[in-house]
Amino acid sequence: MESLSLSHHFLIAMPGMGDPLFAKSLVYLCEHGEHGAMGLIINKPSGIAMAQLFDQIDLPLDDEDTRTGLVYFGGPVQPDRGFVLHQPADNWQSSLMVTDDIALTTSKDVLVAVSEGKKPQKLLISLGYAGWSAGQLEKEIADNGWLTVPAEPSIVFDLPYEERYDAAMALLGFDPSLLSSDVGHA
Repeated sequence: MESLSLSHHFLIAMPGMGDPLFAKSLVYLCEHGEHGAMGLIINKPSGIAMAQLFDQIDLPLDDEDTRTGLVYFGGPVQPDRGFVLHQPADNWQSSLMVTDDIALTTSKDVLVAVSEGKKPQKLLISLGYAGWSAGQLEKEIADNGWLTVPAEPSIVFDLPYEERYDAAMALLGFDPSLLSSDVGHA
């Protein structure tokens, strides 16, 4: 039996999430399978602007809109490494296809393209990612740590980061403040 894959889903931290790293976080899951899961927190700016990131990797960045763009804290794994979530997927050296249209790229060629003004139509750059070992995410979901809902790309790419968590919650179609974080106590 094929296990349920939550790729291209949002993980929405439950209001009672104890881990301060993930409290009020919205994760876009890029990969999920029997070996575990990986995704990017998409609503926590790292405090670094794109201009700083591109300075660090010695790439020019002239486009003012891009220079002031935010780099996100994608998660605690490999926080010194850049991850570029983008649409359309296009063709880069090292990309994970999330959907036919969205990819996660870790190779520098996508950043070179951004610096040359040939960036993908939509992109989100993060430092680090969130990862779960095999079965770990399923357990956290069963323990009421996360809500899941199919992802809506416009929330990832078009909304200001402050609005993304609530917008993803709204996809669920109910008021999450009514949820109890207590498991199995009616």
